[in-house]
Amino acid sequence: MEYAAGSCRIAVIGAGHAGIEAALAAARLGCDTVCFTMNLDSVGNMPCNPAIGGTAKGHLVRELSCLGGEMPAAADRACIQYRMLNLGKGPAVHSLRAQADRREYQKIMKGTLERQERLRLVQAEITEIRTENGAVSAVVTRSGAVWRCEAAVVCTGTYLAGRTVVGDVTEPGGPDGMHASGPLTDCLRGLGLSLRRFKTGTPPRVNARSVDFSKMELQAGDEEPEPFTFDGESVPENRAVCWLTYTNERTHEIIRRNLHRSPLYSGVISGVGPRYCPSIETKIVTFPDKKRHQLFVEPMGLGTEELYLQGLSSSLPEDVQAEMVHSIVGLEHAQIQRYAYAIEYDCVDPTELKLTLESRKVPGLYGAGQFNGSSGYEEAAVQGFVAGVNAALKALGREPLILDRAGSYIGTLIDDLVTRGTNEPYRMMTSRSEYRLYLRQDNADIRLCGVGHDLGLISDERLRRVRDKYERVKQETARLETVFAPPTAELNDFLAAHGQPPVTTGVSLAGLIRRPQLTYASTAPFDPSRPDLPAAVTKEVEIQLKYAGYIDRQLRQIREFRRLEAKKLPPDIDYNAIQGLRLEARQKLSRLRPDNLGQAGRISGVSPADAAALMLYLTSRGETPPPDK
Repeated sequence: MEYAAGSCRIAVIGAGHAGIEAALAAARLGCDTVCFTMNLDSVGNMPCNPAIGGTAKGHLVRELSCLGGEMPAAADRACIQYRMLNLGKGPAVHSLRAQADRREYQKIMKGTLERQERLRLVQAEITEIRTENGAVSAVVTRSGAVWRCEAAVVCTGTYLAGRTVVGDVTEPGGPDGMHASGPLTDCLRGLGLSLRRFKTGTPPRVNARSVDFSKMELQAGDEEPEPFTFDGESVPENRAVCWLTYTNERTHEIIRRNLHRSPLYSGVISGVGPRYCPSIETKIVTFPDKKRHQLFVEPMGLGTEELYLQGLSSSLPEDVQAEMVHSIVGLEHAQIQRYAYAIEYDCVDPTELKLTLESRKVPGLYGAGQFNGSSGYEEAAVQGFVAGVNAALKALGREPLILDRAGSYIGTLIDDLVTRGTNEPYRMMTSRSEYRLYLRQDNADIRLCGVGHDLGLISDERLRRVRDKYERVKQETARLETVFAPPTAELNDFLAAHGQPPVTTGVSLAGLIRRPQLTYASTAPFDPSRPDLPAAVTKEVEIQLKYAGYIDRQLRQIREFRRLEAKKLPPDIDYNAIQGLRLEARQKLSRLRPDNLGQAGRISGVSPADAAALMLYLTSRGETPPPDK
């Protein structure tokens, strides 16, 4: 029996990493919001790895910090070990990753939601999304409560028609033994959405008391850890360590001997799994000549002995899992506390979404996170933020937030999903961005704090601090170009010690820093007038000096990208009537309805010749000037 439970402007379905950001963003923008979760104890859960960040994922979190999202601040309060990855490579791929105390993170996030003005947190399963005149008008719970709303943000994670698989044992369910969400799948299909089936998995968890760490390699945190946030309020502290071990030939033989019992190879699992985070059995089959695979042994938190075996994701039967684990060095007597499992779930075809993450078919319906075909907490969080912001902005009559791929990794992620689609769980990587030397994790503040400020989620004071920081960077970079070190024996001895040729004339400090092996810090003895500057400033100075030519070239590419993005395509354009377009291009363009010429050119199946035909069509209509010579 139904009853009217209340009303709100924005209804958020799910309180995982996407739902949290969507709900907080909408409420902070001034919209009355209700966030629904099937279990209040699963708010902010980390059912897979207990970590935030990683290669490219750390970029997403730092960008979210500069827009006004919550994950970065919560991570800095809950994380227990910090490591900056890829420091042996260039700054474009430096990425922060931190181990989180899983339960502390949940506690922080649940409390944040409960204390947020204009936000209600409600335990209930949403089984139906209703529409009036084709647009979202209400959501309905399993118990019959009807909540009127102007928009709904679907953040269902792996719960949507979820099914867990261990060996030949399958059952409906979500992560960590939670209930799956069933009826909502039928409702979404009834609304005309195209759903597909994806799959992910987790590894076994073991008791630390049963592990022999003396046989493993220590993985300590950074000596001077950096936080995810830029505001300087958080001082990260390393309070835990991780360990490294490896599979071996015996492990691989156990897996090969039992492949016929693997749901992945017996046909039990039909969902498409993540290419870049495969199960251990997939690794063994795909790389038969590889003698061993890395396994990172990571703590689940400070208040538990539970350890996460990263790299050992599996859906093999429990007896095979036990034999497999006990074949690994240091885990010979490990006590398994949670067995690995795979989980299948429904998600939407993301090409049915706009760049705002609103459905093209159902106005007022937004999607975020794994519902959109992505994988990972970080990918979910940033999509949740963008979806929640845009749902609120539309309700408030404001212009939407559209982040382009030339300005952020978040924009790259969304553009990839919406424009190109995905046939497997999408994972963010630095290689996905053609502008990665500019879109570094260290300069996210100057790229995005202004956007967050315009939204009303970043304070005047914080924006002022960011601008002051980069003014100091500019001043110091200019000073170093004008300060010269004379060709002394001391300088040439220094250069020789660093494998650099000697100098016979004076050389600018900027010229010295540009040399390989030399740094801003190491050249200090030859710069007696050097000002005392924060490390964040000197880091930017060094990067800008060393990579100036590359960055300038990338900025020119970005200007060209934005020139094409500015050439808008009419929403009512009839692609079938445009001469010169191939049949495949007409079909793809008609279905995806790109916003501009740049986006059209990134659609799979649209060739450069098709893009040129579009340009000629726009020029003939007088809607855009011909391309620059």
